[in-house]
Amino acid sequence: MSLADIQPIVIGVLQGVISSSVFVLLLFIGFCVVVGFTKTKRTAGNAPVVKSLDEAVTHQAVTYLPPTAPRGPIDQLAGSLLTHEK
Repeated sequence: MSLADIQPIVIGVLQGVISSSVFVLLLFIGFCVVVGFTKTKRTAGNAPVVKSLDEAVTHQAVTYLPPTAPRGPIDQLAGSLLTHEK
């Protein structure tokens, strides 16, 4: 094989790799743009971003606990019916 025979093969391989890379990159960027636009829906209040699935479904803002809500240690298994058998 001479250099004249190898040159079209190398150019074809480079063209294929570059074109497929550009296609995948554009597909990824397009997906990110579409998903990004869906986040800018106004569902509750004046917030431009959907904060949770519940807010997206109910179209009501999420109610958070106030800063004065009681905090502290809690035993999550205190009322359970689990017993330890020996």
